[in-house]
Amino acid sequence: MIVRVTKEFSFEMAHLLESYDGQCSNIHGHSYRLFVTICGTPITDITSPKYGMVMDFTDLKRIVNEFIIEKVEHALMLRQGTKMDEALKKIHTKIVCVNYQPTCENMVIQMAEILKNELPKNVQLHSIKLYETATSFAEWHASDNE
Repeated sequence: MIVRVTKEFSFEMAHLLESYDGQCSNIHGHSYRLFVTICGTPITDITSPKYGMVMDFTDLKRIVNEFIIEKVEHALMLRQGTKMDEALKKIHTKIVCVNYQPTCENMVIQMAEILKNELPKNVQLHSIKLYETATSFAEWHASDNE
């Protein structure tokens, strides 16, 4: 039996979409909500302390926090090589420069790539959902990207 397990995370981050034709071309922040869903077969060894788990929520939390949340929490995300990149590095202490326009869609793609490489071999990344606002989100599903 395959079971899906989801853990929710939250973080605060600012970004700007350089050359965008609207308000998002200004520095602004969001209270992001991230849902990471993995799938796998629950452990069947009755002597294991993790019997019945696909993956311990504590282990999933550690991985997501280490490889994603800690890097972006209270940061300003910018596309590297833009005119704002160098200027803002002089006045802001936690800048995350990425090689893409920091949209919600591009962020879930990058998060999926990171997590696929960091999860244990016995579980698979099923999906990621990232809420940028209370009513707007982007999703990545493994089944769409095989």
